[in-house]
Amino acid sequence: MEENSALEVEIRRRIELGGPMPVAEYMTLCLLDPTHGYYTTHDPFGARGDFITAPEVNQMFGELIGIWASAVWKQMGAPENVRLIELGPGRGTMMKDALRSAQIVPEFRAAIVLHLVEISPALRAQQEKTLEGAGIPVTWHRSLVMCRKGPRSSSQTNFSMLCRSTRR
Repeated sequence: MEENSALEVEIRRRIELGGPMPVAEYMTLCLLDPTHGYYTTHDPFGARGDFITAPEVNQMFGELIGIWASAVWKQMGAPENVRLIELGPGRGTMMKDALRSAQIVPEFRAAIVLHLVEISPALRAQQEKTLEGAGIPVTWHRSLVMCRKGPRSSSQTNFSMLCRSTRR
């Protein structure tokens, strides 16, 4: 008989103490547990990982997102500050490609206030490395709720990129 993993032991303990566990809590433990979670303990992407996402295959995906974002920014009236938010940015590849293509519209690039929502310390470290030379300050958040904190001026506009939503 196989020995139970530490995470399985913890899940069983919680069920014994509190009764049935909601699926959301179970999935949160499996994916995000600081010591044993799938996304918090390793990089699941690429040839050495479990799957590959479109930005990792070809830079064109991220570049098109950057061009599209700059076009929408213009349609919005070219606000002085625009929050560019990516949920679950993986290794940061798509954002790096998007920011590179955004260089063709310098005013848009200068208006970007970049926020990345990432719960994995391992992936955040990779994102920091990937975006190191991008020239745009990045603010990381552990949840989307944190992105909404703080006063919002009328000159700031939320601009959400809800990309790769199937990843999580």
